[in-house]
Amino acid sequence: MIKAVIFAFDGVIVSTKRFHFMAWEKVAEIESIDFNENIYNTIKDMPRMEALDTLLLNAHKKYKEMDKIRLSNQKNAIYLEMVNGITSNDLLPGVLEIIRFFKENKVPMAIGSISRNCKAILTLLEMNSVFQAVVDGNDITRPKPDPEVFEKAARKLGVNPKDCLVIEDSIRGIEAAHSAEMQSFALGDARQSRLATYYGLDLSEIETIFTI
Repeated sequence: MIKAVIFAFDGVIVSTKRFHFMAWEKVAEIESIDFNENIYNTIKDMPRMEALDTLLLNAHKKYKEMDKIRLSNQKNAIYLEMVNGITSNDLLPGVLEIIRFFKENKVPMAIGSISRNCKAILTLLEMNSVFQAVVDGNDITRPKPDPEVFEKAARKLGVNPKDCLVIEDSIRGIEAAHSAEMQSFALGDARQSRLATYYGLDLSEIETIFTI
């Protein structure tokens, strides 16, 4: 029986991928590094430093650690400037409806995200009070596909991991949920994974598989 729900953030609640793309594109332009949509698709679900290391494989020079930190901070500053105008109007389709469904059925909800900017964006979206727990990149040491982020969210909710449903749009996230022995609902890119419990085209389909 599902007793709690853990949402991934970017790609499930809101999409800021276009801002990430443009921020990485700007860094690549400044550093004269090749960048395109195929490269972005390779790095988009990675933690920032891992993504940067992958991007720098296309660079024409070697970067010291202090330079990598500078570029990482530069990318994040560009991203935050771009995303600063985001509002609740930018929530993805079906988000408010599925949140209302879980509230009506008294199902605890959490966010499990590797983004260090998750809480700041939740503030911009005016959604701080919606979730009983938020675990993001500031709270973990091991990113997805390690299950740490979801296990911490389950502990904060006081629910056994096996009784949690994870809603994910990334393959790494589905792998993390599987490692945590949680059930999972795959959206978007995550539908390519064979490890999900359920698959859907949009959030509305969750109601049909949810057992109260």
